[in-house]
Order: sequence, then C-alpha cells, then structure tokens
Amino acid sequence: MGIIKPLPDLLISQIAAGEVVERPASVLKELLENSLDAGATKIEVQLEEGGVRLIRVADDGAGIGPEDLPLALARHATSKIASLDDLERVASYGFRGEALASIASVARVTLTSRAPDSAHGWRIQNHPPVPLPEEGGDDISAARRAARYRVEPAALGGGTVIEVADLYFNTPARRKFLKTETTEFAHCDEVLRRMALARPDVAFTLSHNGSAKRRLASANFARRAREIIGEEFFPHARPLDASAGPLRLSGLAALPAYSRAGRDEQYFFVNGRYVRDKLLTHAARQAWADILHGQRHPAYVLFLELDPAGVDVNVHPAKTEVRFRDARGIHQFIFHALQRTLATPLSGAASSVETAPAATAYVPSAFSYARQSGLSVEEPAARAYLEFARAAFADAADSPNAVSPAPTLGAHQNGGAPLLGYAIAQLHGVYILAQNAGGLVLVDMHAAHERILYEKLKTSLDAGPPATQAVLVPLLLSASEAEMATASEQAEALAQLGFAVAAAGPRELAVRGLPALLAGGNAVELVRSLLKDLAEHPASRVVETRRNELLATMACHGAVRAHRLLTLPEMNALLRQMEETERADQCNHGRPTWVQLSMTELDRLFMRGR
Repeated sequence: MGIIKPLPDLLISQIAAGEVVERPASVLKELLENSLDAGATKIEVQLEEGGVRLIRVADDGAGIGPEDLPLALARHATSKIASLDDLERVASYGFRGEALASIASVARVTLTSRAPDSAHGWRIQNHPPVPLPEEGGDDISAARRAARYRVEPAALGGGTVIEVADLYFNTPARRKFLKTETTEFAHCDEVLRRMALARPDVAFTLSHNGSAKRRLASANFARRAREIIGEEFFPHARPLDASAGPLRLSGLAALPAYSRAGRDEQYFFVNGRYVRDKLLTHAARQAWADILHGQRHPAYVLFLELDPAGVDVNVHPAKTEVRFRDARGIHQFIFHALQRTLATPLSGAASSVETAPAATAYVPSAFSYARQSGLSVEEPAARAYLEFARAAFADAADSPNAVSPAPTLGAHQNGGAPLLGYAIAQLHGVYILAQNAGGLVLVDMHAAHERILYEKLKTSLDAGPPATQAVLVPLLLSASEAEMATASEQAEALAQLGFAVAAAGPRELAVRGLPALLAGGNAVELVRSLLKDLAEHPASRVVETRRNELLATMACHGAVRAHRLLTLPEMNALLRQMEETERADQCNHGRPTWVQLSMTELDRLFMRGR
C-alpha cells in the first residue's frame, strides 16, 4: 500500500484557513468583501472579545437563495467567476470561493439570508453537521459535504447576516498565537477603515462588546477621509488626479510636514481593492525622497484605476498583493504623478495652506516697514540675492499702487496679496518675519535659499552641464592624498557639475572655476564636501546615479548662512522666489522652510477675546 494519500476535505479547508484566516481581522475582511460584492449600501459589524468570540456582519445586499446556501459554505464554489477569462478580468473583491469554507472549518458559522424573491429568510449552520447515510470516507466532494448542513426557514427582512463564533475552537494551537483582545480589535478596526475609504458610498457601523465604536454614514470621499484619517491630515494634503491612457491615479498626498514615524497612514487601492504592494510603495517613496526628512514616512490615500486585465489579483489567498503586466510603466506613472503634485509651487497651491476663516478674517492696517542695516553688496554672500532684489524692484515698479520697493500689504491686497506676504523684520539673522493675509509667517532663510538653489541646480543640469564661472584668482586648498586621488579620478564628474579643479602641488588643489549659481558660496568647504561624497561612491556614473544628493550638498554649502543681515527688498525677493519654486515647503533635508501662525493662534497666545 502506498504512503501518499489524499487529504481529508476538512483538513484541506483547515490548511487553507491558515493562509486566509490569519486572525479575526482576516475573517472580517472576507465577510465585508462579500457584502460589498452583494451590492450592500449599509453594513453593520458587531464584535465580541476582539472578534475571537463573535464576528457578526449584517448587510442589505442582494441575499442568497435557499438552494445556494449549502454551496456558500463549500470550497471552490462561487458566483463571481466561471471561466479563465473571468479570472483574468476579475472586478469583484472575492472570486476564489475559499473564504467561507475555510472560516467554517475553524469556527462555528451561522449564515442567514433572504433573496429579493423569497417570502422569508433561510438559515444554514455548520454545527452540528447532519450525518450522511453513505459517507464515502475522506474523498467526499465539496457539494456533498455542504449538504450535511441543514437549511431551515428564518425571520429576516432582507440582505444577509453571517455570524462567526468561537474562532479556532477546534485548533487550539492556532488560537494561542492570537494577541490581546485590544490588539485584535485594533486590527479589525483597521480593516473596516480601509473598506470605508474604498467605498464612501456605503454606510458602516462598528460595535465592540456592545459599545458603538464607529458610525459612518454614506458620504463623499472628502468627508469619509476626514472621518477616517482625521482633521490634522487635511491642511497638509494636496489633491491628486492624473491620467495617462488607461491609467488614472487620484486621491490625497500629504506634504512632508505631515510625515509619520510609521506607515500607518498609507492607503493604496487598486481598482478599489486595498493592497500592500512593493512596487507601489517604492514608487511613492521615490516621489517623496527629495523632500522627506530622515526615516520619516509619507502619508497618502491613493486610488489607482486601470483595466482589470492589466493586473493579476490572484497572487495571494488574502488578495492583498497584486502583479502588474506593465510593472515599469505603472511605477513611472505613479512616481511622476506624485512628484508633479508635490512639486507644485506655493503660488499654485494656495488652497493647501490654512488661512483664517473668511467670516472672521483679520484685516491688517497699513504699516510702514522697519529699517534694518543691510548687507554690503561687495560681500560675496550677497551676490546670490542681487537677482532676488532686482526681481523685487521690478515687481514693485510694475505695480500702480507701489510707493516703495516693498509696498505695504494693505496697498497690495486689492490686487491679491502674495501667499507669503511681505517681510517686516529679520530675527537674529536666522528667521524672516513676514505678514500675510492670514497672520504671521516665519521663514528659515537658509533652508528656503537652500531649496531655491537646489531646484535651480537641477534645472540647470537637466539642460546640460551648468555654466562655470572662472575664478579671477585660483583658490588654493591643502588636500590629503585621498582627496588628491579623488580629484584626479573624478575630474570628469566634477566638470559635469561645473567645477574646474586641478592639482597645484603634491598636496594642494587649485579651484579655477565654480558653478555660476554658487559663486558666492564657500568654495573651499563645498569642494571638500564634494570630494568626500565622490570618494565614498566612486561609480563611473556617479553624477547620474547620485546627482540629486551631490546637488543637495552643493546647494547646502552655497545657500546664505545664518546670522547674515538682509535688507527688506532682499527678504521680499526671497519670499517671491519661494512662491515660484517647486517643493519650497521643505529644504533638501526634509525640514520645513516656513510656518504660518494665524491671527486666531496669535490671539490665543495672548488670551484675546476671553
């Protein structure tokens, strides 16, 4: 007699349950998907002991007829697909026909349903099964095993009610791996949050141990997102809606100011299905890479829509992983769509900035600018601001209401005040204080100038090697053997970045040219930093593979330093450049460049109106 034998049908279902029914939240996910596939518009969820003791889901969907109830608990029996073509273009949440059978193999299930044409509801339970007179051993078909469950009349107004009790009652070893009641409920709550975001048109109710936890009425996406994610997310969120052929990406993407320590607020849906896909996560991460600080994580709610034939959802039993036919194209589409949204200049994204409500808007009186000692234009550090100052004077000259290079806010508001307002002072040579329609704006001048230079360097390099400005008297710097070797080996890479560096002695380098945009910076410190970066990453194509990192280093060293006094026209010119620069909300390291203090917040500090 052979040693290989077919497994009993019950054991097969219990093995499948190990993949599908990981915890109570997995059960809830499958039941919610069934309700949505049935066309439900209202779903009520009741949990007891984190879902271990009871998960009850009631919906107002289409319902199931009495003749189909036994097959509903059978393996590989479904109404959603019938052919390979259906499988390749599946648009429903469920399609495998495994979930209910797997759940019924490790829990006590009661299914009550009423089809629209039924006079009353019908109920089926998997406990206890009715013995079959001719039990054929372990190879009983799914249909015959399902027939062991008795179907009986039940009172029900419509839809379907399914109760899953005593999860893992017959597999105690699996039950030991479950966490605390609080943890299991948190996972169930997260599953419902994801479903509610995907289907804002459906009303959801969640209760735990008899206590109501969530009541979500049918709503539009914006209202549902506020209920699920919270109000704090929206001041930093930018709307997104991009299309390219059959692809569409929509939703909300938060600026880095709302970055998170974990991935708890990352929701990605593919054709309405929540997924955790490495390709999608990587594309999103790359879009934020240029503006995100350290190990922080972005926050977003994104919906990718495409032809169902272009995505394979039959990759994992839990259906949380997908495979795209054109993975590279999907990656590039998502990356560029998000990057364009996040790169929108401040002047084009004013709606994303919170200002005082119109009903209680603070109307400032005209004011005169304070006089502050300027920075001599002969100093190298001021050269970078000459361009800003010229732009500010030009704007003022074009304004019919202008009375000085820096017009008063009151005089300019009739024509639309700039988003960042106008400078009124500089604090300790580090921060710029400005007044706008909403209140007070604080700007970190080094961080802001760093971002402006960085974006200009990227644009310049995209058009070809940046213009090199020759140094009248070569700058000499002492160098170690390693720096001398790096300068010689990476001469081409340095030239592509606009630097002319050559040996002037055994341990000495001469800097004969610098990028024109950085001519006012500390050349010696900048060259040393670049040589260090090039030594650590001596790839032949280092400028292409690590271009942005090198440009960020250059911008950081070329930006104006703290404790430099700026004139009011220079400060205003910097504000105007910020408004026109992409990603101006953060510096190259992901730190914020400016913050807004509304009049309401300022009044609260001084207890005004109390």
